[in-house]
Amino acid sequence: MIKANTFGIVFTFLGLIYGLNLTAQKSQQAVPSIQWLNHKWNAQWISYPDVSLKEYGVFNFRKTFNLSKNPDEFIINVSGDNRYRLFVNGIEVCNGPARGDLANWRFETINIVGYLKPGKNVLAAVVWNFGEFKHIAQVSFKTAFIIQGNSSAEEIVNTGNNWKVYKNEAYIPPVVRPSHTTIGPGENVQASKYPYGWELADFNDDEWKIPKLLGKGIPRGKFTFWDWGLVPRNIPFMENKFQRIKEVEQTENITVGKNFLKGKSPINIPANSKVKILFDQTFLTTAYPEIIVSDGKASTIKISYAEALVDENGIKGNRNQVEGKIMPAYYSDIFKPDGSKNRRFQTLWFRTYRYLELTVETKNEALVIEDIYGYFTAYPFEEKASFKSNDTALKSIWDVGWRTARLCAGETYYDCPYYEQLQYVGDTRIQALISLYVAGDDQLMRNAIEQFHNSLLPMGLTQSRYPSNEPQVIPTFSLLWIEMVHDFWMHRDDSVFVKKYLNGIRNVLNWYQQQIDETGMLGSMDWWNFVDWSFGSWDSEKPIGGTPPGVINGNSSIITLQYVHALQMAVEMFEVFGDKHQAQEYRQLSKSLISSSYNLCWDDKRGLLSDTPEKTSFSQHANIQAILTGMLKPQGNKILFEKILRDENIIQTTFYFKFYLIQAMAEVGLADNYLSILKPWTEMINMGLTTFAETPEPTRSDCHAWSASPNYHFFSIICGINPMSAGFKTVIIEPHMGKLEYIEAKMPHFKGDIILKLKRKNKNGIEGIIILPEGLSGKFVWNGKENLLTGGLHKINF
Repeated sequence: MIKANTFGIVFTFLGLIYGLNLTAQKSQQAVPSIQWLNHKWNAQWISYPDVSLKEYGVFNFRKTFNLSKNPDEFIINVSGDNRYRLFVNGIEVCNGPARGDLANWRFETINIVGYLKPGKNVLAAVVWNFGEFKHIAQVSFKTAFIIQGNSSAEEIVNTGNNWKVYKNEAYIPPVVRPSHTTIGPGENVQASKYPYGWELADFNDDEWKIPKLLGKGIPRGKFTFWDWGLVPRNIPFMENKFQRIKEVEQTENITVGKNFLKGKSPINIPANSKVKILFDQTFLTTAYPEIIVSDGKASTIKISYAEALVDENGIKGNRNQVEGKIMPAYYSDIFKPDGSKNRRFQTLWFRTYRYLELTVETKNEALVIEDIYGYFTAYPFEEKASFKSNDTALKSIWDVGWRTARLCAGETYYDCPYYEQLQYVGDTRIQALISLYVAGDDQLMRNAIEQFHNSLLPMGLTQSRYPSNEPQVIPTFSLLWIEMVHDFWMHRDDSVFVKKYLNGIRNVLNWYQQQIDETGMLGSMDWWNFVDWSFGSWDSEKPIGGTPPGVINGNSSIITLQYVHALQMAVEMFEVFGDKHQAQEYRQLSKSLISSSYNLCWDDKRGLLSDTPEKTSFSQHANIQAILTGMLKPQGNKILFEKILRDENIIQTTFYFKFYLIQAMAEVGLADNYLSILKPWTEMINMGLTTFAETPEPTRSDCHAWSASPNYHFFSIICGINPMSAGFKTVIIEPHMGKLEYIEAKMPHFKGDIILKLKRKNKNGIEGIIILPEGLSGKFVWNGKENLLTGGLHKINF
């Protein structure tokens, strides 16, 4: 986190609370010494003495040291619990640790040489533990901090009893959890108690305490016990960039100058006043908001955040409309100035907002708001892919979908950035495919597969979301974890990575095998067997939301066939990896389950697969699974798909399960109809959403990554670019342009970019070019005709 120099003295005045600009973090990351992966660290975990290390607290740590000259490098390994932000000579250089669990506790390795100088230097860190109020995704043991020098030269900064620590009483502990979110508490900071300048080398820390020593750092798996099993960070640092707020929408009792949002015209709020200012970023963002104020002793500044405003009934409506709406009371921070000049407040954790509202109450002294802005943060995905066509509506869907995917990815994938920030398997599988196709980046996908594997419970299932300090089990998501491993296997040539998860796959499939009852289908099942946020007759048994009939009484065709599809994916992998006996066992089991499901649930009269043998409930979902598992002959699949698209009396898919609807559409050879499925995405844009929502209106979350699936399907369906063999060693390109006249696309492959420019020729023809990277071969398919492809440029003319 490096403060930008372009923002003037105010931004480098170190009597301010944290400022960050982490755009340079990526180049600072370094490699830890092999010694610290295999041996006890010499550094100690340190903490604050004489307080509970489990409860809410914010703590500042410092270590001063002298250098005779600038070294060539100065690499340190650093971690903390819950989280830390590290400063070198007043400049923030990194934060972390990347989220994990106690057995897989991440540490960051960073070269800080660029921030050191001959003479006196200081390392300083703020470490916080939100205790019982912490984010559900935040696993924790107790408040602690550690730095280990990478070599003997850097060990002069190892944490131990030569450090100093201070309990920062400026942070007021919350009383209750936020009622609508799980992402941790808002912050309440009193500037009068804040130790301004604590991160500077010349700050007087004589009154600070000697830290409590908690024991040496221990690498994962190297000793018989550990508090935190240390493993190196396996993802890049997050992107952070300065982001100005775009508009002032409403004010109460105050006038805001037109240049305020340019940082040029401060707002002067008189003494003994109450004012409100509503800002509109104009698009949803994830950012660290920052406000700079002067004077205004004993004032109260409340900062509230929302994806959308709501009317008196709590309805969002068009997201661009402001009149008659209010800020929902879900999440806010409070800052109380101490009357000094240029005091800065920035949250410890990022906030998600389109709308940001300031509510200010001054006392006997006027307050000056010098500036307000944010620092955008997200996983540093690069938009390496591109897609263009003659339909401009697709460009809007692409842009909104990519923003959705960006905001739903940080140190893990998120289901949604505003409410939960939790990595769920069902969401993550779709997100990972978008990452591969648009960014060509598999690091967060690898991390997710590993973390879900780490979540495996003794009974055999993964947890549904992980990391998490509150276990949750959605058995169907364990099946999707298998599908996710299969996705990776198809798209990346890394058999060593995939082999690590075969036993975990066996465990999941074995749990399901134990659930098969005397009918030959899955019987009654425990836990939350979520399938989709579709309701209607699905709640007739009153299960938890999103679960189909047959969960409680047994014999759900949907979940039985989800199990079948996972078995089929496992067959492909186990055969290639040499366990043909296991593959054959899974193949026979899948055939048996298909046969039982067809015999009990197929309704000849309706020509549909019912949700249960009672044949009282019918859904798109059951019939999608019938298609994907090959229950019917190919021609029967096509007839079945056309029927479930027409029949509005059966339970429909919402945005999440439309991903599988589209996969079934491609399976039956109707992918040219894909564009007709996109109407709900266009409607969201017309409603003023700048990201795609969790469900159709009324929706809770305005940003849910599973709804960004078009950014994958534009390539896999419209362009028809897919692996033809495991490891994406060969490619098949079979476009399904529908009514489009032309398409231009570029997609990153690990060997280079796949490029195509195609346009229709007469009624059924096509012409253009395809370029494959060297070393990649495959075929182009159009209306049943094929052209072989090798690395280089190919002219297409059918």
